[in-house]
Amino acid sequence: MKISTRGQYGTRLLLDTALHQGESLVSLKDIARRQEISLQYLEHLITPLTTAGLLKTSRGPRGGVRLAKPSDEIKLSEVITVLEGSTAPVECVDNPATCSRSELCAARDIWTEIKMAVNGVLEGTTLQDLAERQRRKENPKESMYHI
Repeated sequence: MKISTRGQYGTRLLLDTALHQGESLVSLKDIARRQEISLQYLEHLITPLTTAGLLKTSRGPRGGVRLAKPSDEIKLSEVITVLEGSTAPVECVDNPATCSRSELCAARDIWTEIKMAVNGVLEGTTLQDLAERQRRKENPKESMYHI
């Protein structure tokens, strides 16, 4: 499975929001600047993330975004599913009817294992986990004392 720009940027949008969300909303302009992603691209990601219940938005001069639920309740599997769809590397994993050989195909077994492995990592990683990793990367000396 290859995660597209949509999945990558959407994850970075949510990560930045988690890192900078305090009592106030996080400005999309600020996220775009920090993440070096065009504001227009980020704006296209807002609707699916809001519809999925991952983000809340507010318009206006003090508008912006915030997480719709705590970062430790947002799994990366949700994010990728919303933005990318299935993690299956080939169509027949999710829909065996697309190939007449599906039931007899040993390669399909491997593709299914790949999907399960990817889903395991994504399901086992929350936005909070990702934020903690990011903080450690930004402050490696501090993280040495918290092992």
